[in-house]
Amino acid sequence: MNDGTRATEGGRAAGRSHARLGCRSILFVPGYRPDRFGKAMAAGADAVCIDLEDAVPPQRKTMAREAAARFLAEQPTGKPRGETGPHLIIRINDPDTDLGRADAETLGGTRQPDAFMIPKVRTAAGLRRAARLLGDGAPLFALIETALGLENAVDIGQASPAVAGLVFGGFDLAIELRADPSWEPLLYARSRVVHAAALSGLDAIDMPSLGFREMSGLREEAGRVRCLGFAGKMAIHPAQLPVIHEVFTPSELEVERARRILDADREAGGGAVALEGCMVDRPVAEVARRVLARARAAAARGAGK
Repeated sequence: MNDGTRATEGGRAAGRSHARLGCRSILFVPGYRPDRFGKAMAAGADAVCIDLEDAVPPQRKTMAREAAARFLAEQPTGKPRGETGPHLIIRINDPDTDLGRADAETLGGTRQPDAFMIPKVRTAAGLRRAARLLGDGAPLFALIETALGLENAVDIGQASPAVAGLVFGGFDLAIELRADPSWEPLLYARSRVVHAAALSGLDAIDMPSLGFREMSGLREEAGRVRCLGFAGKMAIHPAQLPVIHEVFTPSELEVERARRILDADREAGGGAVALEGCMVDRPVAEVARRVLARARAAAARGAGK
């Protein structure tokens, strides 16, 4: 069996027993600030991630874990989150540490969030261990933020049906690579994460921008990663959400052109046809279908809000 066959079959095996959450934005909130949990959930993000890892000082780890568990227990049941509000994600500590194992023991019961985010994922086996610790219940977002994790990104994406997406952790990765966390030094790593996600039919989510008052830079970076193939971007402040949503939501002009392309494709019976001076064939039509799918998903969430 050659590598291409293995990758294709692995993508099917990773099979997507969990539906994509379809997150253009994931807004982070520190786990030791429970006073901000409700505000974050009402900020308009596609998903909110309660962070028990990097945002929490060591002396507050236990408090953050308990606060996350209480907040999770208070959430309503019986309706899929993401339809009437944001998805709820919890980022645990590295599951290969005592802190991560304690997070899993506390939060991996029957009442789970919409997904867990797993930091420092280095291997497929490590991600499978995390899934078992958490009870093989909720979907998992795997953070690719180590040199070994980047090397194994394809296998990580195909590690388990529980994998819901790959997340690019550029800041931690830059430290390991001894690189600057700017565009050019991280372009190869970003592209590798998108490649790995595509092989398994997963969404790739980009790193956050730390300058939450500098919107022009955020807009430029979000536009670049969207062109690379990322489906969304993490956020550290609610002020970033409108820009992220605008960039990852097809414009009216994009939607209208996609419709014209598909109309021309249907009239041509799936063969190549000229439209407005450009050739339309099967790959062009497929891109148009994806634009319309993204637009429908955005509309279901309230467009760019």
